[in-house]
Amino acid sequence: MAETNRLYILWTNADLITSDKMVMMYAINSKLHFWWEEVTVIIWGATAKLVAENASIQEKIRAARQAGVHFSACKACSDQLGVSGKLRELGIEVIFWGEGLTAILKENRCLLTV
Repeated sequence: MAETNRLYILWTNADLITSDKMVMMYAINSKLHFWWEEVTVIIWGATAKLVAENASIQEKIRAARQAGVHFSACKACSDQLGVSGKLRELGIEVIFWGEGLTAILKENRCLLTV
């Protein structure tokens, strides 16, 4: 698959409205309407804590995963916030993202930052 049909959403904004009305809405609709072949949401910073603690966001993530959206969290962030285990329980990949994000940026891949 061409990298031009793969979207990465770097989710750093822990605002509930932004999480629901931008990140989740766009990620889910991107898969349901075939706007992007692959969508990966990268959970970074404060959003790791939000995901671990907010049942409404957890439900949106379950719906997004059913639609085919992939979720991955920054391990450094989630470890520092003490939520890595909870994210894994939710079926979210937890990995170090520094090098991966750098590669996305250097290779000019499709990245949406929220």
